[in-house]
Amino acid sequence: MAQFLVEALLLGAVGGAIGVLVGAGASAELGRRFEWPVLIRLDSVVVSLLVSASVGIVFGLYPAARAYRLHPMEALRYE
Repeated sequence: MAQFLVEALLLGAVGGAIGVLVGAGASAELGRRFEWPVLIRLDSVVVSLLVSASVGIVFGLYPAARAYRLHPMEALRYE
């Protein structure tokens, strides 16, 4: 279960970091192109990373917990 937790956390956090980078780049480009002021606040970045890591944990651990309760041959039968 710890392996699934670490994997789900890392996948969620890396996906969130990629999303933050793409969003910051896109907003900077739009701000430059249309001469809009751009402000990227640290608290917004932290909250978005926490939410993405939480979603990764929840949706990564739920299937892992279900599979953990199955007999190994029963879990592999559907692959």
